[in-house]
Amino acid sequence: MPRKPQSTWAVVGRYSSLAFLLPASTFAGYAVGRLLDRWLGTSFLTVVCLLLGIAAGFVELFRQVLKNDGQNHR
Repeated sequence: MPRKPQSTWAVVGRYSSLAFLLPASTFAGYAVGRLLDRWLGTSFLTVVCLLLGIAAGFVELFRQVLKNDGQNHR
């Protein structure tokens, strides 16, 4: 069953939210790693969580782009 075409503003809003996705996930990974390092007294979790945040951001970015790629637009 074909999907109903979305308005132009809905598409613009969806793609503009992707601009915040990667920086937000990178910062969240860094912040979680930093907090864990302070709490546990380690020094490597900041880097590990930062890399996990970057990877999660890219995965979600690709998921959104591939999901939106198949939709019809006006």
